Amino acid sequence: MKQLQDETNVPRLIVAGVTSGVGKTLVSTSIMYYFESKGFHVQPFKVGPDFIDPTYHAVICKRQSYNLDIWMMGERGVLNKFNRTSSRADIAVIEGVMGVFDGVFGKSDFGSTAHVARILNSPIILVVDASRAGGSIAALVYGFLNFDKRLDVMGIVLNNVASLKHLNTIKEAMKDKINIPIIGVIFRNKGLVLKERHLGLIPVLKSSRSSVNRIVPMSRLISKNLCLKGLRNLHVTRKVAVPLSSPKHSKPDIKIAIARDESFNFYYPDTIETLELNNAEIVDFSPVNDKKLPDGISGLILGGGFPEILADHLAKNYYIKKSILREAENGMPIYAECGGLMYLTKTITVYRKGKKDTRKMIGLVDGDTDMNDRPTLNYTEAENSGNFFRNIRKVRGHEFHYSRIHNIGKDIRFAYSLRRGNGISNNKDGVIIYNCLASYMHLHFGGDQRLAKRVVEMCRNYSKK
Repeated sequence: MKQLQDETNVPRLIVAGVTSGVGKTLVSTSIMYYFESKGFHVQPFKVGPDFIDPTYHAVICKRQSYNLDIWMMGERGVLNKFNRTSSRADIAVIEGVMGVFDGVFGKSDFGSTAHVARILNSPIILVVDASRAGGSIAALVYGFLNFDKRLDVMGIVLNNVASLKHLNTIKEAMKDKINIPIIGVIFRNKGLVLKERHLGLIPVLKSSRSSVNRIVPMSRLISKNLCLKGLRNLHVTRKVAVPLSSPKHSKPDIKIAIARDESFNFYYPDTIETLELNNAEIVDFSPVNDKKLPDGISGLILGGGFPEILADHLAKNYYIKKSILREAENGMPIYAECGGLMYLTKTITVYRKGKKDTRKMIGLVDGDTDMNDRPTLNYTEAENSGNFFRNIRKVRGHEFHYSRIHNIGKDIRFAYSLRRGNGISNNKDGVIIYNCLASYMHLHFGGDQRLAKRVVEMCRNYSKK
């Protein structure tokens, strides 16, 4: 920790929950709003692999929120990312993942919020859902405070408190047993709920004013019920306002198109930044709305998202589907993850009111996509034998989806053999077709700089043909 302190001494705090679903995101954005409203520059972060929560942070802080994921980035990668991106902020606010001690493995808290808190030497604000208990909340909090004495829990936020009577019951039970202040109380209010979809919260797109108009007022309201001023070990002072500088890179010599719209929007900012650092110009296009691919491109990236939600719009956009298929057959490098994989299959079938609704997709991948009610959620680790990421033997990522690929062609080839995770079929993932790699596994290019370098290399070679 001494080395970290030498690199940056920016004040920091982690918003952690006793479990998932206790309101961490809303408490996080409210704390961010609290400091932003007082003129401080807040750098937001998210522990773990989540794509969606950082979009809420960005609305409040008006700057990019970054993931801190030990599984995909390693401890040193997390430290480096935190140091560089927070160095010119007044305070860093980090939203945790799941419950405080929920990590990759059951036998340890590796990769958990607690793990990140320890390596960042960050105090914690603990969010507790009080909706189904009274005096027992004291026992719950006592357990979290004493489970790992290395952690510094500096305050408690009680969410879903039913009434003043309920609050007083909790306070009385905590008296003389819990020596940590309650810094926020959120009374039960159906209006203070963020909308969700089957993969969690609904992402906030830059073009979505309705989402922005909902998040900001809620965060403002809750921030008024937070008492952060007197927190020990949290002394925030304003620095000279200097925007975060990006690493310098040469003039781009190739152009890569990235699908980014209502259907495809799961991208780590580190992935985009590392591609740019390798001299690639990134241009967006919409498989939902655009009639053609951007001019002059040498590669395509189809990220994750919700292609099943607008499957009918994707199916009707014949022009863009034909363009992508034609470029794939011509050998253009295409990298697709999860939603991108689904889009490349022959069909997507969803079930609406008990009826099947099947829509035609691109048909590059010989298989069909079905939606189901059971999630597949894992951190993943794979042995890579494919040429797309050649010489990168081991890759780590994660998978999170409610779909499955079936009717898979017998001659289909896979790049990945998974040591951990499910993949597409029989612990295999990463379909290889032409110069295309399509997988359920999401990768974090910032966690392994070789990934972006290889993508750009393939696109550069293709551009010279």
